[in-house]
Amino acid sequence: MDSKDLLKRVKEDDVKFVSLQFTDVTGTVKSVDMPVKGLEGALEDGVWFDGSSVEGFARIQESDMRLELDPGTYAVLPWSLPERRRARIFCDIQMPDGSPFEGDPRGVLKRMIAKIAERGWTYNIGPEPEFFLFKGSGGESVHPVPHDVGGYFDFSAGDDAVRVRTELMDALNSMGLEIEVGHHEVALGQHEIDFRFADAVKAADNVLTLKYTVKAIAALHGLTASFMPKPVYGINGSGMHCHQSLFDGNGDNLFFDDKDEYKLSALAYSFIAGQLKHARGLAALVAPTVNSYKRLVPGYEAPVYIGWAQQNRSALIRIPRYTEGRHKSMRAELRFPDPSSNPYLAFAAMLAAALDGVDNKLTPPKPLNNVNLYHMDAKDRKKYGVGELPGSLGEALIELSKDKVLVDAIGSSAYEAFSRAKGAEWDEYRLRVSDYEIERYLETA
Repeated sequence: MDSKDLLKRVKEDDVKFVSLQFTDVTGTVKSVDMPVKGLEGALEDGVWFDGSSVEGFARIQESDMRLELDPGTYAVLPWSLPERRRARIFCDIQMPDGSPFEGDPRGVLKRMIAKIAERGWTYNIGPEPEFFLFKGSGGESVHPVPHDVGGYFDFSAGDDAVRVRTELMDALNSMGLEIEVGHHEVALGQHEIDFRFADAVKAADNVLTLKYTVKAIAALHGLTASFMPKPVYGINGSGMHCHQSLFDGNGDNLFFDDKDEYKLSALAYSFIAGQLKHARGLAALVAPTVNSYKRLVPGYEAPVYIGWAQQNRSALIRIPRYTEGRHKSMRAELRFPDPSSNPYLAFAAMLAAALDGVDNKLTPPKPLNNVNLYHMDAKDRKKYGVGELPGSLGEALIELSKDKVLVDAIGSSAYEAFSRAKGAEWDEYRLRVSDYEIERYLETA
């Protein structure tokens, strides 16, 4: 959609306000709202804003920044009132001289995608963000209460959760996501809505769209939607498994080789090897919160150890079983990202890790198809060459700082802002005294 088409659509949709959206380095959606009468000028000239207060953007003496609207991302916000109907448009960030802002997360991903576009390739991702719906606490408690008592794939004709999830899927469809399925997940109050894979930039846009749409519509029902990786102790956390593939300009899946035992091409094996090689540094970007590492523990189907396999869900990278005749569906599922990540930075780093494997023709270790990695002891893991993910955000940040491939991929501006923000988060967590510590040590120490 070009600017002329966009203006026509806005008029047809009777939109009154437009939210110009982008993210800070941590993945928080930022918005500059404007009456629709200013849209034509914004499309021509962009919109200036003060970037000095946005996490990871400009310093105070360099605060002027410009929003460049992407007309193809236009969507009406379905929960907005008809008399004040709002739409959103994602934006790219530019410096005053018109050059791209190096710390813009969406721009970081676009630069990585441009590198493979030169090869005629497309990086497709099918993310699967999981989330919880909690009952409203009315301000009485910070401890979440699940909205329902369903289990994995459970159905009840009168289930409130089904009604809310159906409304969510309808809203997301109207915003351009091609919803495939929605279902109850393993834990109480936990859900997943899957949408069709797309190129990495659109997939990242879709993740953000899903997150704030789910939150907005849940709030209309008096519920709190949370994409926190581990909101409740003792039950499964929420991940964002990412199904990845590379396609060429003819629409052929570059991961497929009919002659291989697992139907994987040499390029696919190198892709896998690259992500395994960089997994410890990659963790900081795909699992970027203190809470992320309370999900990445044995016993809840979340990966802990660094290996790959066909079907085996305890592996970091899983290759879904090939179905005859469906070679375009060949893909590698990366299982340790979670929905607290900034999808633009996460996807850029995932691609950079994979390309390091492709360009250097790396070979992965043997697949761990018939091994439950959670039951392997340290001796067995050493025998099979199985590494371990970082156990905390602090450890992951150290690993990222040593990974030149990943740091170079996201660029010095985004890396410095990210490491500064996340380092502060880790320090704040280390200094806090938790309820557990009071209960455990107050009288016994």
